[in-house]
Amino acid sequence: MSTMRRRAVLAGSAALLAAPRVVHAQQIKPKVTVISQWSSGSDGAAITALGKRFEAEGGVWEHNPVPGFTTEMMNKLRAQIIAGDPPAASQLKGPEIATWSKIAPVVDLDPLVQAAGYEAVVPAELVSLSKPYGHWIALPIQAYRINTLFVSKKAADHVGMTKLPTTWAEFNAVAEKMKQAGITPVANGGIKWDDGMKWEIALCGISPDAYRKAVMGLDDKTIMGPEVLAAFRQTRKLADWSDPGAGGQHYSTFIPRYMKGEMGMLLMGGWAQGVFQHAGFQLTDYLVGPAPSDDGKIAFDLNSDEFMFWQKKPKEFQEGQALLAKIVMAKDFGPMYSQITGSIPVRTDTDLSAPGFSDGQREAAQAMAASVKAGRVLLSLAHNMAQPNQITAAMIDVLTEYIHDNRISAEAGQKRLAEAVDNIR
Repeated sequence: MSTMRRRAVLAGSAALLAAPRVVHAQQIKPKVTVISQWSSGSDGAAITALGKRFEAEGGVWEHNPVPGFTTEMMNKLRAQIIAGDPPAASQLKGPEIATWSKIAPVVDLDPLVQAAGYEAVVPAELVSLSKPYGHWIALPIQAYRINTLFVSKKAADHVGMTKLPTTWAEFNAVAEKMKQAGITPVANGGIKWDDGMKWEIALCGISPDAYRKAVMGLDDKTIMGPEVLAAFRQTRKLADWSDPGAGGQHYSTFIPRYMKGEMGMLLMGGWAQGVFQHAGFQLTDYLVGPAPSDDGKIAFDLNSDEFMFWQKKPKEFQEGQALLAKIVMAKDFGPMYSQITGSIPVRTDTDLSAPGFSDGQREAAQAMAASVKAGRVLLSLAHNMAQPNQITAAMIDVLTEYIHDNRISAEAGQKRLAEAVDNIR
């Protein structure tokens, strides 16, 4: 074989070996693996829509839902991290973002956030939670007002109610009128986060300042103060006005009865609107607005879901994380997601005048903006915004026991809460 021919053959062989590598490089597609609690209902529909959007932009979407309380999802996340295979992104929120960032390497999202101009259009409370140690490691995807009141239109008509109660005294008067009319006044369920939420809505409406000190600051004096005691007393009323069989029941169990007017009032985050919509009910079937506030001033009890990004070495995951971040921060993401879930877009520059938004969402968005300016944004206890999971769980255990055992006095419930906080901190 001549030298020239041998070179030609070797060159051809090298080209054949190199060809598959070139083709393989061209076939790399952005990919993400995501863990969340969202498996059904409006939340499931929303994250499915996000997945379709991700795929439409050329990515490979793999969602692994873990239904149940936050603890179940965290257990799955912890197992994957220990196994050395964290998801590309996971649902986390509040102080847990800072806590979990110490467990495994996270992605520095600063360049992407800066390019999108995102930090300037997100409430400061969410910014501080998303970048606990100076760098963005998580992105908020939706916001909810916890202190929201939904009233069955049929129940309201039955007792001649034409506007929402604005104070707890007005609420209590309406509840008594409903009870006398044979209507179950409160349509809440009786699972842990619902129980904790009823108490936090009561305290938020009694004194936002006491809420900030007791729940967010764990101040001993405030926890044993008159406002927290009043919240326990109001919570007892809410428990007594609920269905006796509410224990262990999700509030959605009662929606058909609620819409028929057999139940009256629901204290629930804005996601209830998404649940109602998904179940086929209309905006005309209920009234919605802020929960009672005794001081007459605006306050916003905030819950916000975020995606936290975990370091993955394969290039397809890195590209997938960049694509997911780009989609979540885009101005058109909020309307797509929030119109399904009933939430509020976290971008404060979002136009909510589109037909897909309700007046309830518009009012809640205005309340969030006003509360940000007034310094009256509070972080939800029951939804893991105010405290790390361990402290939250201890407090919720006390509240759940109190709600489902009317032999426990308000004073005893308050003392038990103080002891639980003291033991766990």
